[in-house]
Amino acid sequence: MKSVFEELSQLVTESRNPNTMEIDMMSVEDMLTVMNAEDHKVAEAVKKEIPYIAKAVEIVTDAFKKGGRLIYAGAGTSGRLGVLDAAECPPTFGVPAGMVIGLIAGGMEALYQAVEGFEDFPENGAKDVDKVNVTDKDVVCGIAASKRTPYVLGAIEEARRRGAKTLAVVCNPREQVQFDVDVAICPVPGPEVIMGSTRLKAGSAQKMVLNMLTTASMVRLGKVYENMMIDLQQNNIKLVERSKKIIMMAAEVEYDEAARYLEAAGGHVKTAIFTAITQAPVSVAKKYLEKNDGFLKRAIQDYKQQEQ
Repeated sequence: MKSVFEELSQLVTESRNPNTMEIDMMSVEDMLTVMNAEDHKVAEAVKKEIPYIAKAVEIVTDAFKKGGRLIYAGAGTSGRLGVLDAAECPPTFGVPAGMVIGLIAGGMEALYQAVEGFEDFPENGAKDVDKVNVTDKDVVCGIAASKRTPYVLGAIEEARRRGAKTLAVVCNPREQVQFDVDVAICPVPGPEVIMGSTRLKAGSAQKMVLNMLTTASMVRLGKVYENMMIDLQQNNIKLVERSKKIIMMAAEVEYDEAARYLEAAGGHVKTAIFTAITQAPVSVAKKYLEKNDGFLKRAIQDYKQQEQ
């Protein structure tokens, strides 16, 4: 059995980057230039994983449709990225706060400062999965740049034991992945600018993948009309004004009209757009939206076909 030192020594994320060996002697501008050049590799690494990300999106979307949740589990930067993505889903897509959950080794305290040692024990990941009562309806996604984080291994193993679907987002080659999951997503952007600092390229790659997972899943749930978010929560002035702008653009109406449609729809952007485009009553809009599982474009097309 390999020691932790031997394992780490073989990881791409723990190797030295030959392009940054002299970074400690570079000017600030040269340092930033080489960092930017390395960052360009991230998008290409993620691009290669699109077939696997697509499979994961199908799993997540299916779970959502059946009342399940997406639960991220990670330590350090990986855990923070999961918590961030989960926190941004309700205001962006109008979903319940518990539909996407982020678990981080060490708990919420670890969002603000490093909680050392907690990630070293698989049982801590298993306990956190138990706390949120994971079931066979859910999807648990382990996030670990290194592919070996014990906390993440424990979370995934417990999730599998409970019958949940499992995913992994890892920044080392697929053949090295130690997680037994339904889909492994493995963007490999190469050695970090600063050896082992996976908050850099690995963190950027993970953030891009999580963006894709939730955004594509929400689109598949009808949370987007064309390329506009139409289930956003209007919990501040900016989002109220954004809602009006979306109605203006989608229905090609003026600001005051958009405001009236939004008010008549009780603040529900989808309903406001439907009524603005079709001139149908709010009650009819709600009926067609429900009939078409919340897909606004389908609902409008269905209404127009019925009216012809």
